[in-house]
Amino acid sequence: MRIVITGGFGFLGQRVAAALLTARTFRGAPIDRLVLADRVVPPGSAAAEPLVDVVRGDLVDRLDEVFAEPVDVLIHLASAVSAECEADFDLGMSANVDTTRALLEAARAQSAAGGPTPRMVFSSSVAVYGSDPALPLPPVVSESTLPTPRSSYGIQKLVCEQLIADYTRRGFLDGRVARLMTVSVRPGKPNAAASGFLSGIIREPLAGLPATCPVHPELKVALASPRRTVEGILRVAEAERGAGPGRIDGGVPVNLPALTVSVADMLSTLRQVAGDAVADLVTIAPDPGVEALVGSWPAAFDNARAAALGLAPDPDFASVVRDYLEDHADAVVDGVHP
Repeated sequence: MRIVITGGFGFLGQRVAAALLTARTFRGAPIDRLVLADRVVPPGSAAAEPLVDVVRGDLVDRLDEVFAEPVDVLIHLASAVSAECEADFDLGMSANVDTTRALLEAARAQSAAGGPTPRMVFSSSVAVYGSDPALPLPPVVSESTLPTPRSSYGIQKLVCEQLIADYTRRGFLDGRVARLMTVSVRPGKPNAAASGFLSGIIREPLAGLPATCPVHPELKVALASPRRTVEGILRVAEAERGAGPGRIDGGVPVNLPALTVSVADMLSTLRQVAGDAVADLVTIAPDPGVEALVGSWPAAFDNARAAALGLAPDPDFASVVRDYLEDHADAVVDGVHP
């Protein structure tokens, strides 16, 4: 069992890798090698784990190394993020569409040569949805809702979804798509995602730093904690094909479970957990560009397809904050506890 994670040293990649290294198995089979592919390998990471092989560099240039031995499972997390893709169209197309197609072709070549047919899990996004003036989003979105992205990032993710569906239909690979909600609270430094503030307005104040909220507090968003997101990715990866509870039915993507919350509720929770001094570090300064992009994404989801896999959303935002405090106590000012 050889598993490859692209973006293996990114925020989610490291957590998916850690979960697999803890389990040591995938669908009951021992994991022989875990390949983490990324452009940057941070010091003190899972690279030192004996089960891990590292592929460093631009993914398209390293595919021969990734597929030097048969790949049984490919978890594709590497991506350029939303604001990057809106600012630089060519970057988004290269990092998201071209790289994904190159991976698909490498997987296809492996199966065509008589090797195992790879199981591929693709991390898509809530950004595939958008409210088109001619076709507004329904109040509650499900997998049957027509995706009409309102950003280059959303378009690129949707293109990749469709490519994976066709490669799967033709038997080149076994593709599964997990549409991720906005993940909050992300630790570490801010990234270039348009939704990054949904972590920053919690993470930075908890560290004693100021933060800016670029949207009106009334805006509602769909969130998932890192724990629930990793659980969802792995559940989609491990599920068997077929109808019934715990199985992936058909080629339709799975929207991972969403917690619907307003930004005002998030800030209120921060105040309740950490106190006024911490919450007052957040400044509301609406940015029309960010608000238009993030506001085009749906906030309320029908979680039935995910529930059939045994997945549930975070119960409330307070639990999301408590998870962050437990997992990252070293990034929190004194006096704030789970």
